[in-house]
Amino acid sequence: MTGVPASAAGNHRPAAPAPAPASPVAAKPSVWNIANVLTMVRLVLVPGFVVLLLHGDGHDPAWRSFAWAAFAIAMITDLFDGELARRYGLVTDFGKIADPIADKAIMGAALVGLSALGDLPWWVTVVILFRELGITLMRFWVIRWGVIPASRGGKLKTLTQGVAVGMYILVLTGPLATIRAVLMGAAVFLTVVTGIDYVRQAVVMRRAGLAARRAAIARVAVAAVAGGQQGQAGEAGPAGEPGRDA
Repeated sequence: MTGVPASAAGNHRPAAPAPAPASPVAAKPSVWNIANVLTMVRLVLVPGFVVLLLHGDGHDPAWRSFAWAAFAIAMITDLFDGELARRYGLVTDFGKIADPIADKAIMGAALVGLSALGDLPWWVTVVILFRELGITLMRFWVIRWGVIPASRGGKLKTLTQGVAVGMYILVLTGPLATIRAVLMGAAVFLTVVTGIDYVRQAVVMRRAGLAARRAAIARVAVAAVAGGQQGQAGEAGPAGEPGRDA
């Protein structure tokens, strides 16, 4: 005998365990962060750059220098915004969409403007813009299978394009004009070569994704067939006897 009434002993229940503390959820970064602000600055610079580049007859060295300064600022912000977003966890949906748009906008405005002024052959502008827009669309095409990372060749292409276009914005003559023509040739070469490589990566990634999906579907089908066979065996029972569920 314990001396405890039976009713009390019967009603005794162990205390329920305390609920586990909820795991902290990382707060989403604000749209108004330094990386996105730099991207927006680059977007705002595009119309200002166009006005400066095309001011007057478009060949005034002073105004072309101002246009070069706007283009240089845009290129510098392009170098920093993505790195800041990745390093400090500032990646947002706005940044994912606005950053490539800002990149293509400033470069496209420079190329089209220079070709319209007769300083850059139109075929160069068409090749570069076709590659840039095509690769961007291709990235969206294969995004369900994964993200194609920026390669070293792609980064070198971007740097070469920026330097070459920047030199074409300035009014240069003599050896500097020859150097910028050589750089632009290198930029076009890298543009084509890296574009072909990105296409290859996209095709390989898509094939791998489709193969993985087919394999997953096959595993599900095999599991379903195996489950059906086990169910039939349970219903029939051993040696043709009625199943246990009969």
